[in-house]
Amino acid sequence: MKRKSCIKLLLALFLAAVFSLPSHPTLAAAPTLPDFTHIAKEANEFVVNIYTTQIIEKRVMGPEDMFRFFFGNQFNNLLPGVPRKFKRHSLGSGFIIDPKGYILTNNHVIKGATEIKIKLHDGSTYKAKLVGADPKTDIALIKINPKGKTLTCAELGNSDNVQIGEWVLAVGNPFGLSYTVTAGIISAKGRVIGEGPYDNFLQTDASINPGNSGGPLINMEGKVIGINTAIVAQGQGIGFAIPINMAKEILPQLKTRGKVIRGWLGVYVQALTPELAKSFGIKRAKGAVVTQVIEGSPAEKAGIKEGDIIIEVNGKKIKSVRELPPLVAMIPPGKVVPIKILRNGKVRIIRVKIGTMPEEEVSLGGPGSSSMKVKLGLKVAPLPPEVTQQTGIKGGVYVVEVKPGSPAEEAGIHHGDIILRVNRHRIRSIKDFDRIMAKTKPGEVVAFLIRRGDSSFYVAIQIR
Repeated sequence: MKRKSCIKLLLALFLAAVFSLPSHPTLAAAPTLPDFTHIAKEANEFVVNIYTTQIIEKRVMGPEDMFRFFFGNQFNNLLPGVPRKFKRHSLGSGFIIDPKGYILTNNHVIKGATEIKIKLHDGSTYKAKLVGADPKTDIALIKINPKGKTLTCAELGNSDNVQIGEWVLAVGNPFGLSYTVTAGIISAKGRVIGEGPYDNFLQTDASINPGNSGGPLINMEGKVIGINTAIVAQGQGIGFAIPINMAKEILPQLKTRGKVIRGWLGVYVQALTPELAKSFGIKRAKGAVVTQVIEGSPAEKAGIKEGDIIIEVNGKKIKSVRELPPLVAMIPPGKVVPIKILRNGKVRIIRVKIGTMPEEEVSLGGPGSSSMKVKLGLKVAPLPPEVTQQTGIKGGVYVVEVKPGSPAEEAGIHHGDIILRVNRHRIRSIKDFDRIMAKTKPGEVVAFLIRRGDSSFYVAIQIR
């Protein structure tokens, strides 16, 4: 009896040991996907559908079209057609950010609308009015009168803390299918897609379709970190959202002014490439190269010059040329800020009183080529009188020929370009140009300041 008891005890201990062992990796339970149900439920209460109406004018068929059919278009001036006005309806999305009825959306959703209607999650509809819009960032603020109704508001997160790979939800009204929820991840940050001067999009693979524009992109904490805005028409899983921090920066102005007044420095800049950095004697290619200072601008008044490299503005480092325009734009006009530059290899701090950006925005980005001269396959001549008269430029040399396949062509120099400086030396004549170029040696990197049309930019190339 004692023997059987011992055997049972040993068997029990053996089984306990076996079942307490870690599971084999191949048998481990698969990780569970996140549960979005609570986020979707909350989001549906602050996401709204937007319906807009526009009045457009189009020419319709009239009796004169019979004449065109038989006699061609020679009657176009006499018979311009019959104009008719039509209503065009569009769909979009938005989200409530204030219990008083303020709603964020895209500017392109409500642009030109003569009527804006909002539909809430419970089916109730309201007329909305436009409070403010900013075409440059494609952000608009509209408002409804909730008439005592309690509104659920979105909580705005911090888009600067967004990580590539984190889960997000897109909520909106795609193709009129109300309150559609899709999930995905953040695919990339800081995307530039050519939509405007302040492109800085979050990229996501959460499905975004026509009608989603203006809806929120929400993180796993249930906070809005972006405004769904654009898609790649030919792609799948490539959508873009405006970072919510960009909206938060301009919201106060949209509420009080109805538009955004931006800070202005008054310079044209281009990227500091490794080649240009070498020509300037700089080891690291960070910052923005000033290629032109606008006359009478805050930059000119403060003493910023062509060839300066802006490396810091108001305590914030400029790592790439893209960072400068939005940073300056968000500085209140009239504020004096320190701007750190590199000039002739030395760091200087210049205090600049930021101006107000003109209505017609002065572009802060110039063409980004690379190029040079001296046995580079190009010919120059004195500036033609008609070019001087047209541009007002009195110095420099005129590029009259660029040899195909030459270093000059590869670098991007074009016929008709004006060379203003070589290695920071001002060029006033052919004699100046020849003298400076004669000092260059094979292997050196030379920088040219080029004027093309209304833009000025530096190009650099290694002499062969």
